[in-house]
Amino acid sequence: MKKTNADRFINAYNQIDYSLRTIYDFKRSMSFSDVIRRSVVLNSVVRKYEEDLIDYGRLRNAIIHNGNRKYVIAEPHDDVVIKIEKLAELISEPPSALDRVGNREVITINRDMSIAKAMELMARTGYANLPTYDGEKLIGILNGRKLINILGNKLSENINLQEFIDNTNVGMIIQDMGDDYYFMLADEELTIDSAMNYFENNRKLLIILITKNGKDSSRPLGIISSADIIDMKKILDVY
Repeated sequence: MKKTNADRFINAYNQIDYSLRTIYDFKRSMSFSDVIRRSVVLNSVVRKYEEDLIDYGRLRNAIIHNGNRKYVIAEPHDDVVIKIEKLAELISEPPSALDRVGNREVITINRDMSIAKAMELMARTGYANLPTYDGEKLIGILNGRKLINILGNKLSENINLQEFIDNTNVGMIIQDMGDDYYFMLADEELTIDSAMNYFENNRKLLIILITKNGKDSSRPLGIISSADIIDMKKILDVY
């Protein structure tokens, strides 16, 4: 038997409600509107469609009279049903960041590499972020933008840049990149909406390095930069 628009709408609504409560461990006693508002700071999809989701909560109450699913007093429009079903899929089964965005080659370097060699590597490969290791342990990510800032400061100090980049290894300069959380680690289960949320909540974040378990002792599987935000938004829009 073909489902009515009301049935499809209620199923999608329940999927959204269940997923958000499960993911973020919200109490069963919390209203749907409160679930949405609490999820705004945690989920980029909810943040983008907050007002629509609040409206869908009101529509759900209009569709079902006194909580009786057999007594439907309204049938939602086709467009509304299609949109809430899309949101339900995005929230409950978001696309993988590693599969869709971060599955590019990751070039790593050793802390003993000179700045000059690292710059040559960046120029040759086009990669502006080089995860840097001391043995098997990640000690930081050499970022092209931050490196330029450091070299600019050295230039203002009248330091010979050629001598500096030839005689300074990456390990010595990584500490000068600062501790402002410009990169983070995530495990292979990272989703696009979670990645978007990290970037939106930390404007200083430039890079997410993906490893199997999100630890600095694991080799990288993929990498996402702030330059990928536009592509991630497009993926969520058409998912």
